[in-house]
Amino acid sequence: MAQGLKAPKMEAVMNSILAPGMRVYHPSKPDWGIGQVQSVIGNKITVNFEHAGKVVIDGNVVSLDLAD
Repeated sequence: MAQGLKAPKMEAVMNSILAPGMRVYHPSKPDWGIGQVQSVIGNKITVNFEHAGKVVIDGNVVSLDLAD
């Protein structure tokens, strides 16, 4: 990689495929249950989780996993 260029964070790469309607889960919050993506605006992902309600996730910090 060229000097001065940074590789994108893995979280940003994984979250870039998310779109409204997709079902996801938070890897470190299994008690929240499955969530449905409501919106993706930049790095902010709004998800409605079964047991936690509506949560705004910072996609630079957390990489959500796709639900089966």
